[in-house]
Amino acid sequence: MYAILDIETTGGQFNEEGITEIAIYKFDGHEVVDQFISLVNPEIPIQPFVIKLTGINNAMLRSAPKFYEVAKRIIEITKDCIIVAHNASFDYRILRTEFRRLGYDFEAQTLCTVELTKVLIPEQPSYSLGKLVRALGIPMADRHRASGDAMATVKLFKMLLDKDLEKTIVKQLIQTEIIKGLAPKLLDIVEHLPSKTGIYYIHREDGKIIYIGKSRNIKKRVNQHFTGTSHKCKKIQLEVFTVTYEITGSELIAFLKESEEVKINKPVYNKAQSKTVLPWSLYCEKDANGYLNLMLAKTDGRKKEITSYASLAEAKNALFRITSDFKLCQKLTGLYQAEAECFQYKIKECDGACIGKTEAAEYNLRVQEFIDKHTFENKSLMIIDRGRTINERSAVLIENGIYQGYTFYDLNHQINTMPVLKNIIIPMPHNRDTKSILQTALRKNKGIKVISF
Repeated sequence: MYAILDIETTGGQFNEEGITEIAIYKFDGHEVVDQFISLVNPEIPIQPFVIKLTGINNAMLRSAPKFYEVAKRIIEITKDCIIVAHNASFDYRILRTEFRRLGYDFEAQTLCTVELTKVLIPEQPSYSLGKLVRALGIPMADRHRASGDAMATVKLFKMLLDKDLEKTIVKQLIQTEIIKGLAPKLLDIVEHLPSKTGIYYIHREDGKIIYIGKSRNIKKRVNQHFTGTSHKCKKIQLEVFTVTYEITGSELIAFLKESEEVKINKPVYNKAQSKTVLPWSLYCEKDANGYLNLMLAKTDGRKKEITSYASLAEAKNALFRITSDFKLCQKLTGLYQAEAECFQYKIKECDGACIGKTEAAEYNLRVQEFIDKHTFENKSLMIIDRGRTINERSAVLIENGIYQGYTFYDLNHQINTMPVLKNIIIPMPHNRDTKSILQTALRKNKGIKVISF
């Protein structure tokens, strides 16, 4: 659990500042579960430049509670939380100073979104909160007021969690839970999981990820691991300490994230998914008579494939559908072996390309139509899908045929420029797996919107 906060102060000499406003959002990694926002009477005058910056003046604070009156609520809402703030050293110092004046030693682990952003979103022209959220397309209200700045930090932190593919932030949280001695039983773990689309991470007690999975219903899928009787399920049941998750809303993004994060984190029970190359691919070659032949073969990194498949059965089923949908010849797609015409020609479902009755140029147009429809080579596309909430959408970016990554954006803050989109994109590598996942999504086109540019 995280306590994301922002503090406004009177200004003044080091360690003599007083708090004028505080906002704390308790954040479970997915949504805000509690909040505390209050003006605070600092009992000392506010510096004039601070009044101009924040709009908070001395008159506004005369009837506000003094710090000792809100101290108990601050302790309650931050209990067992990691403190998160933009320039955390400042906010944490101010908080500790105020508590020290009351004779209380306030201590907590902290995370600084400035430092995290420098690692996860490098090369930004400025890391000030206002300029940073503008560059990342994060909507912001009430700049230089505690509630507005703290909520912008919540949205920024949520983006940083998405970009942290190696899960270093989450692992730090798990280490905190271990120190506290939390080791929930399997039933308790499942109870706190959502029945939503996303990725889940099964951790053992040292925080290491031992399995990564995706599901349209995270709770149901994890429950299957915990009640399964296979060797892998039993090993997971013995070793699990906790399960973390990320809601994606989009099944496509869940597929893409799982594919990449398995490669990065190398979970011990994801051996089947850790292969970089899908074993079967579809290729296209021109034969001696000038016809473009689609053919299945073992994946060969030296050749340019159209798409790839996880198994031969899946590949053959797909090729049968392609042959039927685009009125191709089963002999020329390698699905029917014969010296003369194919069987489909005999039952008048093939127009005779296999025996030269259809011109190669006419037949090749149908093959090319399939290739154009199911590949994105040299194309620039944005695939829009559902987001994690009703007010959010997800976007997957393909630029010049190369998968760039994905992002989430607020419907109230439309992303309409490429520089903003590139800033907020969570970068992902382009490889055969991601190419195949994207081609499948474009082929099925279920609930997605494709924008070409």
